[in-house]
Amino acid sequence: MNDPLDGAPGADAQVAGLIFGWLLLDENLVIQSANPAAEDLLGASARRMIGQPLGAIIDFGPEGMLERLAEPDAQLTARGVDIQVGDRELRVNLTLSEIASHPGWGVLTLSDTGHGERMADDERPAPLRGPAILAHEIKNPLAAIRGAAQLLAKKVGPGDVAMTALITDEVDRIAQLIDRMQKLGREQPEPVAPLNLHSAIHRACDTVFAANCGDVTLREEFDPSLPPVLANEGALVQVLVNLIANARDACSGEAQPEVAIRTRFVSGMVLNVIRLGRPVKLPIEIQVSDNGPGVDPGLADYIFEPFVSSKANGQGLGLALVRKLVRDMDGRITHERDEGAGLTHFRIHLPMAR
Repeated sequence: MNDPLDGAPGADAQVAGLIFGWLLLDENLVIQSANPAAEDLLGASARRMIGQPLGAIIDFGPEGMLERLAEPDAQLTARGVDIQVGDRELRVNLTLSEIASHPGWGVLTLSDTGHGERMADDERPAPLRGPAILAHEIKNPLAAIRGAAQLLAKKVGPGDVAMTALITDEVDRIAQLIDRMQKLGREQPEPVAPLNLHSAIHRACDTVFAANCGDVTLREEFDPSLPPVLANEGALVQVLVNLIANARDACSGEAQPEVAIRTRFVSGMVLNVIRLGRPVKLPIEIQVSDNGPGVDPGLADYIFEPFVSSKANGQGLGLALVRKLVRDMDGRITHERDEGAGLTHFRIHLPMAR
């Protein structure tokens, strides 16, 4: 009778195929082996990491995590752990498992959760189906109200025209709000295709700054060697318009307001997300930064959720829609505040077109 495991991949091939980082640690927490996903996540080759203490590669901060990992017979599962790798900050889920046959040795796994972003599809919040269902019922009376206001404008005196114009403007504003809510509830993503990233960025910048940029300086740092990105052009332009407009508004009160847009190929820190059970590499990065005061720290973990806004008159749908559109393109978006530099960064990572 044939062995069902005949021809099965060996242990090394299985470890190499894992989509999360895998580190083999000896009794002194010295790295003895690392898989390709760990190289991608930590931005260092296995050759460079092997023989190094874990603390020399990953800074776990002052929270005592490294000490817990060093405890005898340590077994640990932790979610949302903030770590520093070189000049990058990551939020990871980690596990430490002891190897029973080799006392003191263990296996550390790491998966990048991002900031304000979850990895697995089954962890995503459900689409906003309520607005999609109610939109038709709301828009019909809105259209009737708008039509009635336009008729009244023809019959009332000059002093009342401003009131009918106010009614029309408010109806239009509510209709636009409903449109944006409908987009959040749409489950079918737009098709993606190879496109020139910098052309999409220039379109978005032209849209945001065409009317009035005030005193805001726009700075571009583009990598001209970037390959085509795999995305939907209309969706990507909309995402960039939202982020650039938010950055412009956020820094407009500064003495020297500046919005910076940067693109690069992140070969040393290829990110992975899970889509339909398969890993997707996201090496193309777009960073939109501003020197404004930043998001209220109390809202920082929730800014991509619907109806959460730090603006006095914000509706809280812009960044929720941005996150949905980026996810529909198999990408991810993260937010980071650098208090030392006084900068707020929004980073988009997208797959490249093959």
